[in-house]
Amino acid sequence: MANWLQKQWFTFTLWHLLLLPISWLFSIVVTLRRFLYKLGLFHSYNLNVPVVVVGNINVGGAGKTPLVIWLAEQLKLAGYKPGIISRGYGSSLTGLASVSPDSDPSSVGDEPVLIAMRTVCPVFVGAKRVEVGLALLKAHPECNIIISDDGLQHYALQRDVEIVVFDALTGFGNGALLPAGPLREPISRLKTVDVVVGNGRQSSASQVVTPVPIEMQLQASTFYNLHNRQLELSPAEFAGKSITAVAGIGNPERFFLQLKTMGLHFKSKAYNDHYQYSSQDFEDIDTDIVIMTEKDAVKCTSFARTNFWVLPVRAEIDKRLLTDVLNKLDKLRN
Repeated sequence: MANWLQKQWFTFTLWHLLLLPISWLFSIVVTLRRFLYKLGLFHSYNLNVPVVVVGNINVGGAGKTPLVIWLAEQLKLAGYKPGIISRGYGSSLTGLASVSPDSDPSSVGDEPVLIAMRTVCPVFVGAKRVEVGLALLKAHPECNIIISDDGLQHYALQRDVEIVVFDALTGFGNGALLPAGPLREPISRLKTVDVVVGNGRQSSASQVVTPVPIEMQLQASTFYNLHNRQLELSPAEFAGKSITAVAGIGNPERFFLQLKTMGLHFKSKAYNDHYQYSSQDFEDIDTDIVIMTEKDAVKCTSFARTNFWVLPVRAEIDKRLLTDVLNKLDKLRN
């Protein structure tokens, strides 16, 4: 159902005419809500350390997690001690919690576990960003900057830097707001943020985005074995093996395309974003190799087989992004 709905958001058909009035109403509510926060009529809270929000204006995966990981690593190199807060989408959490690399993804969310594993930074999750940020800073007073994974629309938390990332391959669909389209805020919102990042290279047919986005590319070279992480293989070492690739991410086709560019031939199985895997999902897979993303892997660790292989990716981003962020943070100090 979710995949079908996302496909509808890239077109305009007769049934969209029924949804457009609801989208216009949604747009009015979104704009009014942001305006009331700006006027101070809705209360917002300052965490007393700089806050960098990495978010998007459309629903679905856009590449926020690798961008958050990259940003945390770069800020550490610049002398900062980041803490990271997240909603923990898809989790069963009702309050807030600290996340470690060994946390249960079904309890705290798959992306926070991956972020904790890759960044070795304090990571806290919960629905109310202000409460989560306060809890993190209380537990880790050494942190002098907060990165919010998602939360662009959570205006109760004041922010100093706003970064919007979008999937440059799919763009913003039909450009309509929910429910007729995929947007949570109008495309004009991009003009008010500090940096726009495009995940991938825009095609000539893509929508023109203002300001011109900074390009991000997800790079990968080797696979590691989920059952024994010390084992690594290059794509060439899968030659002659039958392969099934699984992906439960925002844009599974991006992952499958990446595998194809690495020269792999495989069967593909796509699941909804944040899909909660179980061992039963793999009982009918009889190929020599099963390949998955790191986001999928954190949910398959407990029942990992010896033929489960993971493709880790790293974000490669123009240094202008770090320069823009650091310049903004330097201005806050003065």
